[in-house]
Amino acid sequence: MIMAGDFRKGVTVEIDGQVWSIADFQHVKPGKGAAFVRTRLKNVMTGAVLERTFSPTDKYPKAHIETKEMQYLYNDGELYYFMDTESYEQLPLNYSQVEDAINYIIENDNVTVRFYKGNPFSVQAANFVVLTITECEPGVRGDTATGANKPATLETGLKVTVPLFVNEGDKIRVDTRTGEYMERV
Repeated sequence: MIMAGDFRKGVTVEIDGQVWSIADFQHVKPGKGAAFVRTRLKNVMTGAVLERTFSPTDKYPKAHIETKEMQYLYNDGELYYFMDTESYEQLPLNYSQVEDAINYIIENDNVTVRFYKGNPFSVQAANFVVLTITECEPGVRGDTATGANKPATLETGLKVTVPLFVNEGDKIRVDTRTGEYMERV
């Protein structure tokens, strides 16, 4: 059990049968009345965001989220298959469970799958990934003084903005948290 007065960013708790992650918190001590904790919660299963206040003495059970390193195998049109790198068991997941990471992973990439009570609910790619550009307009020579950018399509279908000197077939590093071009590899 964890008291509301001990809430910190990133802590996961069970409230009314749902699992919530503390996205933000603030301890408030008004001049009149009792102190309280103002929080912004994010549902780990659905992604819904909720703002709620708690008394610092309220107690809630702490939710334990398990993570497992898995390898992305393939997509059959509906399901995305991942393999446990230790037991070699395959785990099929639907699009809603992989939508945050699918634009950054290709076959045979390692990812982190998050579980709550044995049920997978999300997939996380590495913070930085290297992907190949499949479609990109050629840059015009001498047009680089302005620091201009152009659109490019990666092998996963993700569209990013890249500098003019980057060409089709180049490998680039992408930040998966922001979806931005980092550097040419």
